[in-house]
Amino acid sequence: MSSVDSQKLLRVLLPLGMGILALVLWQAVARLAGFSPYVLPAPTDVAHTLHEDWGLLSGALLVTLKITLTAYICAIVGGGLIALLFSLSRWVEIAFFPYAVIMQVTPIVAIAPLLIIWVDNLYVALLICAWLVAFFPILSNTVVGLNSADHNLRDLFKLYGATKMQTLRRLRIPYAMPYFMAGAKISGGLSLIGAVVAEFVAGTGGVGSGLAYRILEAGYQLKTARMFAALLLISVTGIIIFLLTTYVSQRILSRWHESALERES
Repeated sequence: MSSVDSQKLLRVLLPLGMGILALVLWQAVARLAGFSPYVLPAPTDVAHTLHEDWGLLSGALLVTLKITLTAYICAIVGGGLIALLFSLSRWVEIAFFPYAVIMQVTPIVAIAPLLIIWVDNLYVALLICAWLVAFFPILSNTVVGLNSADHNLRDLFKLYGATKMQTLRRLRIPYAMPYFMAGAKISGGLSLIGAVVAEFVAGTGGVGSGLAYRILEAGYQLKTARMFAALLLISVTGIIIFLLTTYVSQRILSRWHESALERES
């Protein structure tokens, strides 16, 4: 086995070993310390609940996934297109970028109740909440990438009579791709966070059936193991989204960008 293969195997086995160790310690503390399952359920209790309540939790997972993935796609498309618009007009960027910042720094827990009141369709309200959280990293990263193209190359394009659109398509967009993919990796997790937070707000009104609502419901019923099971599904979903976006980023950048080439070496 080559050293590269050994390093890849170690990167998988080391986190896996630490996770198993943490589960063993958790099981030991929960059993030996005599904690009540209502306070600290053991991993075996969580696994049993996940199996018993899978019908309920899987349906809630599909609801959360639908909101998350739809918001993520909208964030990618919307954030990318707005960034392209900003790159074509400096005045448009100056006029509207501060409002994008305001939308990002305003806590979603403060906006979500208003959106749920204003928007008749609950699904659309939750989708808007998740999109508001997810789109800004793509927008800001892509804007930075589009503005980071080598000024000498831009002058060269201008010298050869390239139009704005030709410069954008052949120079600035390729330069922005690593930044765009970095923003996409961040937004994948944020779209899930936005969906869960919006579901929490909707769930307090007794509406909704996503994983966040199931956590609230289990909390009211003192079913702590179900809360952990729902939280586990949320965490696994976030990990899968991150791994998929990382894989796509590697596939897109691996043949030409230095950051991806360094990871392969």
